Amino acid sequence: MPVYRLVEELVFPPPSLAEPNGLLAVGGDLSTPRLLLAYSMGIFPWFNDDDPLLWWSPDPRCVLFPDQLHVSRSLGRTMRRGRYRVTFNKAFGEVIAACAGVRQELGEETWITLEMLESYQRLHRQGYAHSVECWQGDQLVGGLYGVCLGRFFFGESMFHRHPDASKVAFAALVQSLRVQNFLAIDCQLPTSHLHSLGACDISRQDFLDLLVEGGLQPSTHPSRGLFPGAPMRIAAA
Repeated sequence: MPVYRLVEELVFPPPSLAEPNGLLAVGGDLSTPRLLLAYSMGIFPWFNDDDPLLWWSPDPRCVLFPDQLHVSRSLGRTMRRGRYRVTFNKAFGEVIAACAGVRQELGEETWITLEMLESYQRLHRQGYAHSVECWQGDQLVGGLYGVCLGRFFFGESMFHRHPDASKVAFAALVQSLRVQNFLAIDCQLPTSHLHSLGACDISRQDFLDLLVEGGLQPSTHPSRGLFPGAPMRIAAA
């Protein structure tokens, strides 16, 4: 199948046309309207500094349903001891920068480029992107960020500098979303770490059906009624 090159018009090809590895399109921009359209269609950006802007819709898709979170014994002990303090949307810029920085410190590439940083901070200011922070005293030791649309949280990245810190943030997020009747967390690509927390893999089509059930109407163009309504706010449960 061909990889589609995006033009200035705000439009994506159907996710079903993605390559076997999930690559769907190249080009476009990271404007707020395009990002919201992409998430509403089950598409997300993922690229390195030296790459063009790449858009993906993998099959299978990794998701976590809030009532299926698995809390290990060790994580449960950490949470009960109150070792960490969790906040929501208090340090979005610090969280996204740390998600990029931790990978770079390990000598790994990061898709959280300067352009991505700026675009998601703009989404945060507009109420669509959210962070969960995990603190030890006044030190930020873990956290995660993602995008809320409809009854979905689209997870983007997490980091930790102390043991279990990102897992504590994730558990707090799931608890908040469960209380607010969110349908699922999009974890994008399957990993053993996500599976250990209770995530499972579903087909792309099942994922697109879930988007509709979660209040989104995937389409190829925002004028066809898919565009999300008011931004959601997440907070401690």
